[in-house]
Amino acid sequence: MLHCTPFLLFDGNCAEAMSFYHHCLGGKLELTKLGDTPMKAQFPVEMHNRIIYAQLKSGEIQFSASDWMASPELEPKQGNTFSIFVIGKTYDELKTIFDKLAEGAVRENIVFIELQNMPFGIFGQLRDKYGVSWKFNGEKGE
Repeated sequence: MLHCTPFLLFDGNCAEAMSFYHHCLGGKLELTKLGDTPMKAQFPVEMHNRIIYAQLKSGEIQFSASDWMASPELEPKQGNTFSIFVIGKTYDELKTIFDKLAEGAVRENIVFIELQNMPFGIFGQLRDKYGVSWKFNGEKGE
């Protein structure tokens, strides 16, 4: 079953911020660096220590985050530093919704990433035709 949670974007201090929230809220924190993923080849080496995916789960509280990866093409500013995060189990479940939301979406590679397997699970992102940012995540190994 699909569900949504907040997704926050930070500008290089995601690990610090999420560690702070972990300290405050407890639970389990997962951090994945860009340099530990196949996407690292698409980015300069100086960005490889940025967090590509972070997730904090504490009881019923759950949210995810990453460091801003689109710079310098897009700069973080109020209004573009959060997304709706759609979480599902399987690739097929996510792909159905992804494809519908992708109709008329911005197809630039900095805001559109087709669904794919990553070390932390299935991942994809898009900005729909209304400018809303969506990120997708599914379980590892699907």
